[in-house]
Amino acid sequence: MTYSTKYEAVIGLEIHAQLATDTKLFCGDATAFGAEPNTQISPITLGHPGTLPKTNAKAVEYAIKMGLACGSRIENENYFARKNYFYPDLPKGYQISQHTTPICVGGQILIETTEGEKLVQLNRIHLEEDAGKSIHDLSPTHTFIDLNRAGTPLIELVTEPCIHSAEDAFQFVTEIRKLIRWIGVCDGNMEEGSLRCDANISVRLKGDTKLGTRVEVKNLNSIRNIKKAIEVEIERLIEITEKGEKIIQQTRSFDANNDTTFSIRDKEDANDYRYFPDPDLAPFKLNDDYIKEIQKSLPALPHSLKKEWKEKLGISEYDAAQLTEDKSESDFYAQWIQHTNQYKAAANWILGPLREYIKESSISYQHLTPLLPYLSELLDLVASNQLSFSVAANKVLPGIITTPQSPLQYATENNLLQNNSEDEISAWIDAVLANMPEQVAAYQQGKKALLGLFMGEVKKISKGKADPKITIQLLTHKLK
Repeated sequence: MTYSTKYEAVIGLEIHAQLATDTKLFCGDATAFGAEPNTQISPITLGHPGTLPKTNAKAVEYAIKMGLACGSRIENENYFARKNYFYPDLPKGYQISQHTTPICVGGQILIETTEGEKLVQLNRIHLEEDAGKSIHDLSPTHTFIDLNRAGTPLIELVTEPCIHSAEDAFQFVTEIRKLIRWIGVCDGNMEEGSLRCDANISVRLKGDTKLGTRVEVKNLNSIRNIKKAIEVEIERLIEITEKGEKIIQQTRSFDANNDTTFSIRDKEDANDYRYFPDPDLAPFKLNDDYIKEIQKSLPALPHSLKKEWKEKLGISEYDAAQLTEDKSESDFYAQWIQHTNQYKAAANWILGPLREYIKESSISYQHLTPLLPYLSELLDLVASNQLSFSVAANKVLPGIITTPQSPLQYATENNLLQNNSEDEISAWIDAVLANMPEQVAAYQQGKKALLGLFMGEVKKISKGKADPKITIQLLTHKLK
């Protein structure tokens, strides 16, 4: 997708994250995904007359946690407002949200782009309840309503209009999804609707400071769709502007089947929602001690960990970035380096054999935590050339996971220790070269790539026990 060099895109994102509470924002109904339709509802969810909502304290805690992770200012005095609009899947006819007093004000998120690091400024993070779900594809003539999701606690994270490309928006949402998973406030599952994004997009001439007429593309449910929808909409807005036509402020949807957007309604403004404080919910105050306790519970965040490990452990930018992609993997590495000073080797093992083993065996890093002393010993055996990396990764590692024991004991019992005897390795090499006279002649005539073939044959005949360094030294000498 190519944008006109005359124009600059201005993008603001609104991200809705479903909080990982067991119950809804204002009642005790369950929030589990996948239940039978309309089984996780009660008179409070349905808004029956005479029912009274009660605020979920865990949802408030999670909202504060997210705000602190983003560097937001936490508002001490809060209240909920009614946002009035009618959808068939909004049983009360209004949504309980926060309007003039978001629980988290400001903040910023650091993203990595092809142009380097950038800061995306946040306007606010506020709490609100979700609506239900309208299902249109089960019948050609009817729409079905599932209210299980109605009342589920959400945080809505709103950026300033400070993003200028679809790629930066992609990186921002990627970073938000990683962060909410990292601190445990949301599972970030876009396929199940736990994370959704609306994009507000406008274009203007480069150098202009006035914002253009914006359109909003709603309910983007994958990071790929967010990027594609923004690209498509920027091109559409530029084309309209180039034709001298007027851009209409409206709400649009994205069709992922043909990569187009289409209008669904003219855009409402805040006054159309007729906000007013919810009379059934008392305002709530947050004291500084409570906020400080939540601050203490936050784990070290990815960017600070990455910086610390690069500076203190000397691991590469790539390794540090990879190790801070997943919280469980990062926690495991942090624990492992308490048992060993082979920081680079431990990183290599996590990003290689351990990651592969965990994926294939469907176990967790938590399962491996008791084995950390044995895994550290395994690093030492490889470093001292008592085990080849290949044998350690493919034979010893599965063995000590299946039956926890010293890797030295396992390798000894299974005759896997590397052979450093030059006499034995020399004998293996002689046997290999004697069986391959044509290849030896070809090597001596200049086909140096055959050295790898000879190394492989020595590995086979020695059953992987020949020390590679000694082998290559002896091979090179003999082939001369």
